[in-house]
Amino acid sequence: MSASPCSGSTARCSSARPSASPTSSARPRARASSSCASRSCATSTPRERASSSSSSRGSSGAASPSSSRASKNATCGSRRAWASSGHCGTRTTSSPPSTTRSPTRGRTSRASRRRARSALPTNLGRVTTTATTPQQVLESVFGYPAFRGEQQAIIEHVVGGGDALVLMPTGGGKSLCYQIPALVREGVGVVISPLIALMKDQVDALEAVGVRAAFLNSTQGPDERRAVEAALLAGEVDLLYMAPERVTVPHCVSQWGHDFRPDYLALSLLHERWPSIPRIALTATATAETATEIVQRLDLGQARRFVASFDRPNIQYRIEPKNQPVQQLLQLIRTEHPGDAGIVYCLSRASVEKTAIALAEHGIPALPYHAGLDAATRSNHQSRFLREEGIVMVATIAFGMGIDKPDVRFVAHLDLPKSVEGYYQETGRAGRDGLPATAWLAYGLQDVVQQRQMIDRSEGTPAYKRRMSQLLDAMLALCETVECRRVQLLAYFGQSSTACGNCDTCLAPPESWDGTVPAQKLLSTIVRLERERRQRYGAGQLIDILLGKRTPRVEQLGHADLATFGIGTELNDQEWRGVVRQLLAQGLLAVHGDGYGTLVLTESSAAVLSGSREVRLRREVARPTRSSKRSAPSDLPAAAAPLFERLRAWRAATARELGAPAYVVFADATLRGIALTTPSTLDELSTVSGVGAAKLEKFGDAVLAIVRGDGPPALGDSAAPAPASVEPDLPSYIPDDDIPYDDIPPEEWNL
Repeated sequence: MSASPCSGSTARCSSARPSASPTSSARPRARASSSCASRSCATSTPRERASSSSSSRGSSGAASPSSSRASKNATCGSRRAWASSGHCGTRTTSSPPSTTRSPTRGRTSRASRRRARSALPTNLGRVTTTATTPQQVLESVFGYPAFRGEQQAIIEHVVGGGDALVLMPTGGGKSLCYQIPALVREGVGVVISPLIALMKDQVDALEAVGVRAAFLNSTQGPDERRAVEAALLAGEVDLLYMAPERVTVPHCVSQWGHDFRPDYLALSLLHERWPSIPRIALTATATAETATEIVQRLDLGQARRFVASFDRPNIQYRIEPKNQPVQQLLQLIRTEHPGDAGIVYCLSRASVEKTAIALAEHGIPALPYHAGLDAATRSNHQSRFLREEGIVMVATIAFGMGIDKPDVRFVAHLDLPKSVEGYYQETGRAGRDGLPATAWLAYGLQDVVQQRQMIDRSEGTPAYKRRMSQLLDAMLALCETVECRRVQLLAYFGQSSTACGNCDTCLAPPESWDGTVPAQKLLSTIVRLERERRQRYGAGQLIDILLGKRTPRVEQLGHADLATFGIGTELNDQEWRGVVRQLLAQGLLAVHGDGYGTLVLTESSAAVLSGSREVRLRREVARPTRSSKRSAPSDLPAAAAPLFERLRAWRAATARELGAPAYVVFADATLRGIALTTPSTLDELSTVSGVGAAKLEKFGDAVLAIVRGDGPPALGDSAAPAPASVEPDLPSYIPDDDIPYDDIPPEEWNL
């Protein structure tokens, strides 16, 4: 999960399981005193749950979980681990259970336990494993042969009882860093997440590998919630996902650069009550400043810090001038990503709706997603995006938190993100499977003016506005750089890199030119209008004056009489817009806070006018585009491609039958491994990365049949519907009340 420093965070709390179910796999369980100063129990696994006495089964904490407060006691009152993820999450691993007898034990009848079992997902099988170490759990449960990066060090640290702060990019494998400790240590792993809409998919993915998972949130009725709670008390749940209303948790810890929810601060209170439970906070987008604030606010002063590289080498970063953004987006999709899943981010709801309609009218299966849609529509669109192939989601930044769709091939921005953190988080949703992906941004003068205007209009304190301006300045610097974008992006997070060779500035290095004279002409025009006529205007009117255009407005206002009228004909209209945009980005111009987008000088402008400061500007060059190709079999030998497509077809049909996203069955990388190795036995299939014991048992025979040629027909015959058949579910209205320009005279916004 990633976040823009904290969006999409989830808090995971792993506390002691009341006991094992008499029917579940056994795992030895150590007894402990009621105090929390206990050992870590790092060697027991979820598949060896020991059938124990009623008293040990009933020890969970204090009160019944039927209420929010009791739920906190029942799930976090013993010693497993509590944790959160996303940008500011914390996670904890397990400790031995308290021996205090639970007063809820008498309520957990055999019938309620049966209801609990029926409430848990049953469409994917569970298997018994004798794994006792993180490495064994990784192999037998999740089907991976080795840890990536610092995963092993992080997991062993938390299993040993230590707190941790983990900075790891989206797609870097943060989930395993709390899932494996929660399975190795004693107790139930509790995941506290605000991403209610994604809980079922997250639970399905765990069930697919044999982990007994469940969730509690406001979408469930009382009976279903009680059934899950009974299963929890009966020791029949390995990982429990909970919504924030069940346990007060943070959504965003740090106040800098993103929305702030004070609920997150409650996690430090949980630590005060259960100090022996280790915690792990994970984030994908934290600067050094933000990480320090997370540590302070969550009382993680003793936590060990793990900082992975933020580099996503498979993502190609591209930023280009915004001209006709929808047409530019269509060109990107048609030439480079036909039939691929993607996410398009827009700043406003109206832009989301209009863009989704435009894409649909051109045969691209696009769906809108924003807070103005009702919950049922948002849920339906999200479900289709996760389960169907080739869907393009057009969304505000409300979409994407916690989304675990590995095969998103492109993320496009039609509006400028507010910060580098937000940009990194959102682009990080592309290429989580490690295959080539594109992060594309169309950026124009109107974006700069709009963002400056939004900051000025905000109700924040002066300090908040200054901070927002600093974040925007950093984003503008990334857009206007003539150096490698990846180098600058990583430098923002305090990491160094060499030129990547996989961004637009590396592939087609931009030229820089001396823009001092054009800058002086523009600034002089602003000065003359203000001093001689006490007038301020936006970029459009200023450019008309410099180009000597005798428009009705120029004639009416007498601007043809200005000394600077017509002195800028060496540049065309589009080039002048680039000059204005870059001067704004460099702080040599500013947007006045009058609500009309007018331009004014800054303290730095005087040095330009006097000639003591040179202005270097970026000259745009034509950007090369990648050839059109489907990403899935791109690097497979020709002989393996047909099998890969048959496997995808089978996966799509199986996922529809299970009502689960395709990646819950197998990820593309696993299908590629199968297509390359063509296993003929279950033992051979088990060696493919991503094929764990549960999936081997559930899907092994079907996969081998496909490899032999006995499986379903090719992708075109039985896979997900072709893009043209996916009808976008669009509302009949286009909201326009959230467009910042609506109440501003058009002539002043002539950008």
